[in-house]
Amino acid sequence: MPAEDQAPDAAGVDVRLVELTRRFGEVAAVDSVSLDVGRGEFFTLLGPSGSGKTTTLRLIAGFELPDAGRIELAGTDVTGRPPYARDVNTVFQDYALFPHMSVRENVEYGLRIKKVPRDQRRTRTDEALAMVRLGDFGARKPAQLSGGQRQRVALARAIVNRPHVLLLDEPLGALDLKLRQEMQVELKRIQGEVGITFVYVTHDQEEALTMSDRLAVFRAGRIEQVGTPAEVYEHPANEFVAGFVGVSNVVERDGRRFTIRPEKIRLLAEGDAVADLHVEAGTVEDAAYVGMVTRYLVALDAGGSLQVVRQNLETSSVDAHELRGRRVRVAWREDQTFAIEEVQSREEEEGP
Repeated sequence: MPAEDQAPDAAGVDVRLVELTRRFGEVAAVDSVSLDVGRGEFFTLLGPSGSGKTTTLRLIAGFELPDAGRIELAGTDVTGRPPYARDVNTVFQDYALFPHMSVRENVEYGLRIKKVPRDQRRTRTDEALAMVRLGDFGARKPAQLSGGQRQRVALARAIVNRPHVLLLDEPLGALDLKLRQEMQVELKRIQGEVGITFVYVTHDQEEALTMSDRLAVFRAGRIEQVGTPAEVYEHPANEFVAGFVGVSNVVERDGRRFTIRPEKIRLLAEGDAVADLHVEAGTVEDAAYVGMVTRYLVALDAGGSLQVVRQNLETSSVDAHELRGRRVRVAWREDQTFAIEEVQSREEEEGP
């Protein structure tokens, strides 16, 4: 696996999972998962619903106890410890703010429980609010804030305790698309400033690719691939990863299965040079104009179909739709394809 070369060494590991297993009845929600998260990393657990990513996060937090395996935080075995005895904090999707408290009181709450002296509480709370750009909002109640602002309060409340590891369970899931994209940038900025190790759970591939230093792709309780966003996107380990992380075309030619991303494929016009390109003919079955780009679905004469993305530099929606039903040629460079294995189902792997 390409990511192995970039895995953290033992001295720089903040979170280590060793053969971690959690079952609910006959179902293994987490199935022998082993993983190292390096100190100061923004690490994302990515996968569809039911893949085991959230259960893995809850095991790290101590909200669930494993049936087998080991959890280490900064080299210390915490497998059997309760949540309050682990140097982690968790930010949830619903924020869980106290509605009767002000923003400042919400952020300060954990420090009061720990009996931090008043002057230190005030200083640390001011620092945390400034970091999430809410320095002037301390007197407001949560109901007076937008969704994005409430998310920032929840983040400040977690950061102010200075945990060794911050766990984030789909914290942007309730926000609209534009605000979610803005908060992705903000979260990455904040993580870089505080230097805390972030372990982030999401099912949103764009979110994972945007923010992560490395990510683990989950399926059916297991990890399919670990790597940097570029490694996982450009060199998927199997067909599942290729199809889940972004959009990918899987093509079989001469007994070889490979994947190629839609943006790597060219729609050729008459007279276009084809040197060093693999060229195939086909028919445009559909064209979807989505503003910056148009997505084409091309049925290939040699079998299979491809999704092709073309930037709309000079193309209008009328131009795009006029290509429906037209004969076209598509082309790609062989070095932009990546051989993949066909993913097996859990039943096929385990046998009868």
